[in-house]
Amino acid sequence: MRIPLSVLSVCLTAGLAFGQSDKFTVNPVEFDPSSTNLITAGWLGGLGCPTSTVVAAFAPPTFTTITVVPFNDPTCTTGDSKDKANEGLLLAKTGPTNNNAAAGATINGVRGEVLTELGFDIRNGTHCGAGAPRFNIVLEGSSTLHFVGCAAMTTTSAGLYGQRKRATAAQATPPIPSGSTIRTISIVFDEGQDNPTPSELGSGLAVIDNIDINGTLVGKGPKK
Repeated sequence: MRIPLSVLSVCLTAGLAFGQSDKFTVNPVEFDPSSTNLITAGWLGGLGCPTSTVVAAFAPPTFTTITVVPFNDPTCTTGDSKDKANEGLLLAKTGPTNNNAAAGATINGVRGEVLTELGFDIRNGTHCGAGAPRFNIVLEGSSTLHFVGCAAMTTTSAGLYGQRKRATAAQATPPIPSGSTIRTISIVFDEGQDNPTPSELGSGLAVIDNIDINGTLVGKGPKK
């Protein structure tokens, strides 16, 4: 089930522009007009894909000593250099899909550019369905909704953390015509615990990181 664009348009819309990661933000949004309290969206430390960090590893042969060693997950050989807390974006919908509620995010501050690439890193064991998490895209001068869901994206790398997903404008449904400029982009998660995917059974949540707009990666929440 996809909640109609008219229902989500007030909460899950975003301007689009490109450049440095500090020129736009990915802002969590919770759409829950009936106050069901079954939705959450937020950036949390320790949930993101570790591009360059360390682990305190128990060292062989006795495993009684600890050695601090570098840890880099092959899912995300590149990431947001400004993410100092390894944040990940948690999007959750508890209960059934047909609840009129959705978690999501707006991508702000970047309107008017030509879209060439979008994507994210998604954590293993969380939901990657045909309809969620997805990008909703609206072009300048048009009311047509273009979308691309997680399952339709191309996997470009994988590791212990999860998978890096990428899509071009042509992979959207319907395809985005070459050279079109963008009015809004949002991320929507509206599939509940009754909606399984081949990799898991109805978790009702996704954890994503390093949201990619034209090669610029955002891996942290906006400043408070």
